[in-house]
Amino acid sequence: MHPRTKRTGRIGRPPRLSQEAIISAAQRLLASEGADGLSMRRLAKELDSTPMALYHHVRDKDELLLLLLEAHAQSIPRPELPKDPRERMIAAGQVLHDVLASWPWIVEVLASDDLMAVSALWIVEAMVDAAIDCGFTPEQAVDAYRVVWYYTVGELMIRVTRARRRAVSDGPSHRDQAFAALSADAYPRLASLADQWAELTGRDTYRQGLEAVIDGLIARV
Repeated sequence: MHPRTKRTGRIGRPPRLSQEAIISAAQRLLASEGADGLSMRRLAKELDSTPMALYHHVRDKDELLLLLLEAHAQSIPRPELPKDPRERMIAAGQVLHDVLASWPWIVEVLASDDLMAVSALWIVEAMVDAAIDCGFTPEQAVDAYRVVWYYTVGELMIRVTRARRRAVSDGPSHRDQAFAALSADAYPRLASLADQWAELTGRDTYRQGLEAVIDGLIARV
């Protein structure tokens, strides 16, 4: 008799896929690699499957992202917002910031200004409603929301990108090196702040910026 040859590779059927398993794997990828690291091919590899098998459960990457956004939006606690309309606008903006800051990949996805979670629209509703109570027209209220939205996403995008870049580099950043070499004659103010620049620009000043933005918007009404 000939000896049996040892079989290699996976034996039996591949693990059964489900929408829940796909969402869970996508969340892991997004947390570790960001939105750019998520693709149907990469996700299929993570699940030891094929892209075609995934398409039986989600239509495409956009539908997958919408499912992920909704899953997170439904878990957002709804705090009781202040009655004062100015304070309500500020509180809604802070909620928006805190939700996005806790899930950095969401910032990258929402920055496309296309995909959104309907379950999170109560934040937008609160801000627009508060703006109208401050005396804004509906059109001005939407403009005010957009200003706060751009400020919030821009601030977080910079922080997320900077943190990810520094996570893979131990040395000083190009900016730090450039500031250290500034000529006091050409850039007297910046040169005098060079030693503090990284610390000063790394502070969390979102709240005071948000208040300044909203106060400026209200002052124009």
